[in-house]
Amino acid sequence: MKPVAAIVGRPNVGKSTLFNKLIGERRSIVEDTPGVTRDRLYADAEWNGRSFLLIDTGGIEPKSDDIILKQMRLQAEVAIETADVIIFLCDIHAGLVADDRDIAVMLKKSGKPVVLCVNKIDRVGEPPAEFYEFYELGFDRDPIVLSSLHGTGTGDLLDAVVEAFPPERETETDENVINVAVIGKPNAGKSSLVNRIVGEERLIVSDIPGTTRDAVDTRVERGGIVYNFIDTAGIRRQSKIEDVIEKYSVLRARTAVERADVCLIMADAAEGITEQDERIAGIAHEAGKASVIVINKWDKIDKDNDTFGAYTKKVYDALSYMTYAPVTFVSAKSGQRVDGLFALIDAVYAESRRRVTTGMLNDLLADAMARHQPPSDKGKRLKIYYMTQTATCPPTFVLFCNNAELFHFSYRRYLENCLRETFGFKGTPIRMTIRQKGDTPEDMAH
Repeated sequence: MKPVAAIVGRPNVGKSTLFNKLIGERRSIVEDTPGVTRDRLYADAEWNGRSFLLIDTGGIEPKSDDIILKQMRLQAEVAIETADVIIFLCDIHAGLVADDRDIAVMLKKSGKPVVLCVNKIDRVGEPPAEFYEFYELGFDRDPIVLSSLHGTGTGDLLDAVVEAFPPERETETDENVINVAVIGKPNAGKSSLVNRIVGEERLIVSDIPGTTRDAVDTRVERGGIVYNFIDTAGIRRQSKIEDVIEKYSVLRARTAVERADVCLIMADAAEGITEQDERIAGIAHEAGKASVIVINKWDKIDKDNDTFGAYTKKVYDALSYMTYAPVTFVSAKSGQRVDGLFALIDAVYAESRRRVTTGMLNDLLADAMARHQPPSDKGKRLKIYYMTQTATCPPTFVLFCNNAELFHFSYRRYLENCLRETFGFKGTPIRMTIRQKGDTPEDMAH
């Protein structure tokens, strides 16, 4: 396993800015609003040939009774338990405050190596007199002068972190990892589902919509397969997003879908499939991702013998473009049917990677055309010469014909249905590219 470093400190001391600087990309939300990073964020980092996992955390407010701040503190404590080395960030502008002292006590109790950094020292040269106050915290290592915004001092910080890591051990590879994005409206139960799967309070769970603002990665091993669950911020309607933080979150959710192999599209059973659910599902569909439609809070629904079938029909009526995706009904709160998600994830992932030989495809094509003749227009009939598969994830097919304009959408849909009837492809979109006679085989990849 890779060693782990966690960045902790009070809210608004620059943890997320430092996190982004160290990993070299905008992975964490940066905003001048205390408490913006509410959950732990993970990213791979490397320094001097040593790979490690870096965790960004929500700010610690040791004595706050606010429900969100209390849960942020809990998350930071879990990150501290997980870490091999702790980066403790303080703010030169605020000076050494009582909360810094309380956090220092917490960190010393953990027994973990601590690298203390005093942030927002933007000028080069002798640090200000206030810097020397932080020696009072009594850590073994000297505090590091840092500007997370400009990057000053990050080399010294990383040197200290790598030096404090335990001896080199076998690193984890990304082979045999299935990335699963959990997407849906705010308050659909995404964090609760990941918590149930992991078996710990890994993400903040609250009845306040929009609690999870960042995409958070959680790895679970089961049956020799590693599943990387990406819990995304609840996606709101664009018209309702006025807060700049929410705009970051929608962008992040889209990015999470792009990173995923499989999407779990979560909806609230009591609300049914809303227009917003349709839009969210469309993100996964348009990205070509294998998907499972997860109807949560099923325990709250009164049922009879027809409830399951009738509800499934309503789902497919609303998501008519995603009838290929399996529907499952769960309760993240009670755990009902949650274990069954792994089999569905495995199945749709395998289908998205399915490859069919050109010979088998052209046998299917000949049979399909014999059963249902291609369309014609003004005496000209569509002729399809052959079909071949050019990609997986999603399965992508190229069909060569005499006239692409004659290839009506309805016939394309018919051939897609034939592919599904014969080869399955349950849970994955299918892409078809039409090429006209005269195109070269090299064009098939474009």
